[in-house]
Amino acid sequence: MNRRIVAILASLCFILASAPSHAQSGDVIVEKKTFELPIYTTVTGDTIKAVKIGWEAFGTLNADKSNAILVTHYFSGTSHAFGKYTPADPVAGYWDAIIGPGKAIDTDKYYVLSSDTLVNLNAKMANVVTTGPASINPDTGKPYGMSFPVVSIEDFVRVQKALIDSLGIKKLKAVVGASMGGLQAYQWAASYPDSVDRIVAVVASTSAEPFLIGWLDMWAQPIRLDPKWNNGDYYDKEPPLDGLKAALELVTLQANSWEWARKTFGTAPAEAGKDPAKALANKFKIEAVLEQSAAARAAVADANHFLYLCRANQLAAVDPANIKVPALVLYAPNDLVFPELVVQEAIQRIAAAGTSVESATLVGPNGHINAFTQITQRAGQITAFLAK
Repeated sequence: MNRRIVAILASLCFILASAPSHAQSGDVIVEKKTFELPIYTTVTGDTIKAVKIGWEAFGTLNADKSNAILVTHYFSGTSHAFGKYTPADPVAGYWDAIIGPGKAIDTDKYYVLSSDTLVNLNAKMANVVTTGPASINPDTGKPYGMSFPVVSIEDFVRVQKALIDSLGIKKLKAVVGASMGGLQAYQWAASYPDSVDRIVAVVASTSAEPFLIGWLDMWAQPIRLDPKWNNGDYYDKEPPLDGLKAALELVTLQANSWEWARKTFGTAPAEAGKDPAKALANKFKIEAVLEQSAAARAAVADANHFLYLCRANQLAAVDPANIKVPALVLYAPNDLVFPELVVQEAIQRIAAAGTSVESATLVGPNGHINAFTQITQRAGQITAFLAK
């Protein structure tokens, strides 16, 4: 598949835009570390033992540890927001365009860190550390499966707060995140207003609208309908890859837009000489690319983790009136996940509560994924906002 097509399938899925890699000689090299909690109590009162999440950082904490910025990741993302793990890595982290020495989020000035969430989708990825349904339950010696407690965006943030506390950081300069990362930024502002100076929320509203809750259920449905899912009990069997691939195709398509589809594929057939009008087995190019991309993502993902992430996003519910720290909100007018009017409503309600809020658009053909392909449009505004 064309490498420029398989580049970011960002936002709520992963790799599928037409953005070039930002990898180059002299890239920042980051190290994956592990943070552990002996026990964690969820928002709903359940306990999880031996919690682990991965994290990485670059930059230098100043003397009073007041220059730390936390980057929170999107639905199918990881802590790998910028830099590379080795010089030989073919691509850098998803926001490398704006994070690094001299960039919008300047690692010469700030200590920038990011962590994997609980139930991270990419449970099979070598550089991902995350506790979730695929993890071994210390009480049984077997994977949790569907016995794993339901977790929420608030739980993700609580674990991040424990990580921040362990580093001796009393107050973050900012929390910055896109999509599900934006939900986490809002949650930080609501849960820990004394521990964060400001937030930057990109392509995200403050909570899951009923329409999005319904869509998240549709994303999850192909997994539940795959017989190999077996009510989440598949860890010693063949996993439900067909359902997971179909789910990832749905997410990828919704995370983009009709403009992206028209510009990138048109109505071309997947293979020359195999006209879709001649046989149902003959595919359009967009169908083939969605399938190939989803297959690549499914190979390192876990189906149960996908389901738990859907529920965590459905449970996102921050009252805009509870955002008490300055906010910069960036959104895409053609976003099909967090529509423009929904985000604007949240902005207006934050302002009505007396909190300083700035906003701007990310314009481009990729819809929700403009958060990654077009983020440099607002690099200067991000820099200025952080410097206030």
